[in-house]
Amino acid sequence: MPDKKTVEYVAMLSRIGVSEEEAQYLGSQLSKILEHIDKLKELNVDDVKPMRGMNLNNNIFRDDTVVDSKTQENILKNAPSREGNYFKIPKVID
Repeated sequence: MPDKKTVEYVAMLSRIGVSEEEAQYLGSQLSKILEHIDKLKELNVDDVKPMRGMNLNNNIFRDDTVVDSKTQENILKNAPSREGNYFKIPKVID
């Protein structure tokens, strides 16, 4: 089972907060996932050809259509922080 530090690291990368109880549960779930991956590694796939996809002959994309985009104000409503009509982000360069 992954240790507490590993679970906390994965939670930090995922940007989620976890309690002590949740960390134990997520540790056991992560352990099961890793066990499953180890089982998959045991499979012999030497004779299996790589696949690109199932629908290579059909265009599965939608047609491009012109639609009204969201207004600037509606988009800025979702910003965690804003200044005037712009997204405000933390300084990343000194």
